[in-house]
Amino acid sequence: MALIVQKYGGTSVGSIDRIRNVAGRMARTRDAGNQVVAVVSAMSGVTDGLIKMAKELNEEPADRELDVLLATGEQQSIALVAMALHSLGVDAASVTGRQAGIYTTGSHTRGRISNMDPTLMRKFLDEGKTLVVAGFQGVTLDGMVHTLGRGGSDLTAIAVAAALKADVCQILTDVDGVYTCDPRIVKNARKLPEISYDEMLEMASSGSKVMQSRSVEFAKKFGVIFEVRSSLNDNPGTLVLEEHPNMENVVIRGISIERSQARVTISGIPDHPGMSGKILGCLAEAEINLDMIVSNISSEDRSKHSFTMHSNDLGKAQAALKPVLAELSKDAKIETEAGIAKLSAVGIGMRSHSGVAATMFKALGDKGINIGMISTSEIKIAVTVDEIHIEDAARAVHDAFGLDKEPV
Repeated sequence: MALIVQKYGGTSVGSIDRIRNVAGRMARTRDAGNQVVAVVSAMSGVTDGLIKMAKELNEEPADRELDVLLATGEQQSIALVAMALHSLGVDAASVTGRQAGIYTTGSHTRGRISNMDPTLMRKFLDEGKTLVVAGFQGVTLDGMVHTLGRGGSDLTAIAVAAALKADVCQILTDVDGVYTCDPRIVKNARKLPEISYDEMLEMASSGSKVMQSRSVEFAKKFGVIFEVRSSLNDNPGTLVLEEHPNMENVVIRGISIERSQARVTISGIPDHPGMSGKILGCLAEAEINLDMIVSNISSEDRSKHSFTMHSNDLGKAQAALKPVLAELSKDAKIETEAGIAKLSAVGIGMRSHSGVAATMFKALGDKGINIGMISTSEIKIAVTVDEIHIEDAARAVHDAFGLDKEPV
């Protein structure tokens, strides 16, 4: 008997008919001789509706109360799925984040899982019950309801699988796996049978919407092998697991894009120790997440810093930087550019193959696409391009590495 954890997103439980489909799938998995634990998101649109109601009452609702409100979305889903299972003759129990023993730390609406106590879940499983667990939520040590932010249900599923030592964790969604690129952009993109944790992390942090990076980090830390697959069919998905030697035979695993990026360039900063720390520190205090960072020394002992962020943060970044730069130098200038996007090529095979950057840059040059900033890691090369060219850029690089073909 295998213990299988399944995660169903908001689209998968977005209507009564879809809830019936989820219950049917769970029942079939159970009837095959398995123990089943499903982690469920709020029905599609429910969370947005709750936030809208909150803001109609108060433009800036208290985060603590927002957590209490938003947690009800998942609790609605788990009760409905459990009821659907009962109608099929399955002995099922719904379990909230608190009951699942998910303990959290951090700020309200942005909680982090700190500990798991699966005692009640194990008791229910020993009694032969099928469990339906609320994703996206936990409880602080002092008993406060806490939501986990974006990708919280995926994180819950990985954590539950780790705590219960599940045999399989399936992330069931509206896509049937991880592709070499978004198939809506690159028509000949190919579904990957497997991908390493590190490659999945780089793709998630570079714009791939399949999984949030912190869920992948949690899986890697606790050795949870998981599969991304469709909730609408029984086709095999993509396994995400620790890398093995054969993986390095594939130079590039996939291409990711991230739109709505902005660049900030600061020039005229004295080239003295501590300047970068002060600049980046003020942005950190403003809770602005930076992505690519490039720094160099220009003439006359002055330095130049460029970094990218989501375009929504551009105004906040300018406001945070203005007083700091005035303090650092009267010559400091800020230049900004919106309307850019990031293109990333990811693959652990980069460690053992040369010429990857040359192939990527030539493909873009042949298409007349200009490159802005460049950033590299051991298994990723990322560049910025004008957002209007990002789809052409993705197709060009995808073709240059032959990602539509099965590796030999």
